[in-house]
Amino acid sequence: MRTIRNIIKPLATLLVLAAMPCVAQSNWAVVQTFHIGGEGSWDYVTVDAPNHRLFVTRSTHTQAIDTDSGKVLGDIPGQVRSHGVAIVPRLNRGFITDGGGPGAILVFDLKTYAVLGKLAAMPDADGIIYDAKLDRVLAVSGDGGTLMTFAPDIDPANGKVTSIDLGGKPEFLASDGSGKVFVNLEDKDVVAVVDLKSRSVVSRWPVAPAGHPVGMAIDPAAHRLFIGCRNPQKLVVMNDETGKIEAALPIGAGVDATAAGAGLAFASAGDGTLTVAAEKAGAFDVQQTVKTPTGARTLGMNAETHRLFLPTAEMEPAAAGARPRPKPDTFMIVVVGQQ
Repeated sequence: MRTIRNIIKPLATLLVLAAMPCVAQSNWAVVQTFHIGGEGSWDYVTVDAPNHRLFVTRSTHTQAIDTDSGKVLGDIPGQVRSHGVAIVPRLNRGFITDGGGPGAILVFDLKTYAVLGKLAAMPDADGIIYDAKLDRVLAVSGDGGTLMTFAPDIDPANGKVTSIDLGGKPEFLASDGSGKVFVNLEDKDVVAVVDLKSRSVVSRWPVAPAGHPVGMAIDPAAHRLFIGCRNPQKLVVMNDETGKIEAALPIGAGVDATAAGAGLAFASAGDGTLTVAAEKAGAFDVQQTVKTPTGARTLGMNAETHRLFLPTAEMEPAAAGARPRPKPDTFMIVVVGQQ
């Protein structure tokens, strides 16, 4: 009997280990690099997973890029300073925030990439998302200090965008699908909670011990926000029902975007680091820091494969107190995945 117990015990241990999620044992690394080239800087990345493409804003134009080959599928012109893209597949429409001049939102065709119209918006139109459950496009205006909302079937020539005052300078946002929108107010170090029904800010949740919230992602099923913050630089995990901070994890300098899902969270920083955090026993901790090229400060994630796409370029040496400038025609997409 003792011999049998001695055999069964280690076998049971092996079975438990085999049943544990493989996420914690996975190694993340740069697995591919697409050399795109062309003119323009970059900002947010939007992943269209079913159609295997990315939308990447490039200052005066926005590119659609194949996620398998890196081929440029389309190039949408007509922007002054583009920031983000939201897509609405059922209407075959996409929307691009243009923060240059008085501010605008371009409407384009998802198949032909033709510009359908330009909506007047608030100045410094920046982060933009589409909430499919609410069927609303949501965007923020940094200089205007507002959340802009409209239906995706808006008339691209004469449609009106409405605004909600936020009382601060917004950067990015997330929506829970039930009428709450969460907006980073970078100058106030808080997350503004907007109730779309009353069209007002109903709460302001501090991100301390972090500061200057910029990147944001949401896991609605887990009721968590993942907020990339600067000065101090942290990845904040916040409960989206109470505003309670569940974790504040160290990340690299110059964060601009986060992504999350299935017990994983990511924060990309311009210093060339991608922080990978994982949940274990209900708590998040840093699992790995992936070395990426300098300037890879934003990202888009394929929610099905957790493959990440980070835009950047080769950089010139930076002058004292200035940001490094990209070398001409060196724009690239860095792909990070599990090995």
